[in-house]
Amino acid sequence: MPLPPEFFQRDPVRVARELLGATLVRTLPGGERLSGKVVETEAYDCPRDPACTAGRFHAARSAEMSIPAGHWLFWTAHGHPLLQVACREEGISASVLIRALEPLEGLPFMLDFRPVTRERDLTNGPAKLVYALGLNPTQVSHTRVDSPALHLLPGPPIPEEAVGVTARVGIREGRHLPWRFTLRGNPWVSPAAPSMAL
Repeated sequence: MPLPPEFFQRDPVRVARELLGATLVRTLPGGERLSGKVVETEAYDCPRDPACTAGRFHAARSAEMSIPAGHWLFWTAHGHPLLQVACREEGISASVLIRALEPLEGLPFMLDFRPVTRERDLTNGPAKLVYALGLNPTQVSHTRVDSPALHLLPGPPIPEEAVGVTARVGIREGRHLPWRFTLRGNPWVSPAAPSMAL
C-alpha cells in the first residue's frame, strides 16, 4: 500500500530519513510502470530553517509550499523542476525534496524521456529524476502522494550505519544543518557536494 498523506504530517527531517529505501512509482497514461528506490533526500522546514527562502523572500513560493501534508509540489531551481512532498500541517512551509533514485522498473521509458550515455546519470539528481520519469509539474503538483499516477511505497527499515548524513546541497544559509540523507555507497546518489562539511 502507498504511504498515506498522514505519514507526512510530521517533522520533515524525520520524514526525509524514513523515506530512504522507499520506492517512487510513476504510472504512465498507457499503464506502463516506472519506479526507483529513493537513495537521497533533503528536508526543508520553515520558519526554523535559514535556507528556506519561501517564507523569507518569496511570498508566492511560501503559499505554494503551504499545502496539506502528503501532497506533491514542485520547486523550480535554475529553470528545472524539483519534486517535493509537503509535510506538517497545512499553512506551514515544510517539505522533503527527493534528490536521487536508483532505477528499478521502466528503464527503457526513462531513457526515452532522458537519454544519457551512462545509466548512473539517469536519476542521480533532483531535476534528472523528474525528467526521467516524464513528470509534468502542472499535472502532478498538489495531487495526493498516494495517487495511482505517482506514489511512494514503503521500503524496508534502513539501519543507521547504512545512512549518510550531511549538510544540504547548493545553499548558503542553514549550511550547518545535517538535513540531507543518503544510502551510503549507492552509485545513484547525486554527485553534488554538500554545502558544508560536517
